[in-house]
Amino acid sequence: MDDEDYDFETSPLSGLFTRDGHEVEVEIYRLAGTQDRWRMEVVHFSGCTRWQDTFATDTDAHAAFLATVEATGIGPFVGDRPKTMN
Repeated sequence: MDDEDYDFETSPLSGLFTRDGHEVEVEIYRLAGTQDRWRMEVVHFSGCTRWQDTFATDTDAHAAFLATVEATGIGPFVGDRPKTMN
């Protein structure tokens, strides 16, 4: 079964993020009605970066995104970049 066959709960920490004139959408989600770990993707018109790791809380996921942006900048999410992150 594909992810499209499931309902997802989206974290309120999901949303648009802008840095250095580039905008991405941060999607933090899990299966609706569960206590499953949170997943995260960063979407840009040029593609999507999906974290392989999952997170105990949506706050942990958001913090991982912010730490990555602080360490590497927004560039990996808007240009040539790996399709998965740890």
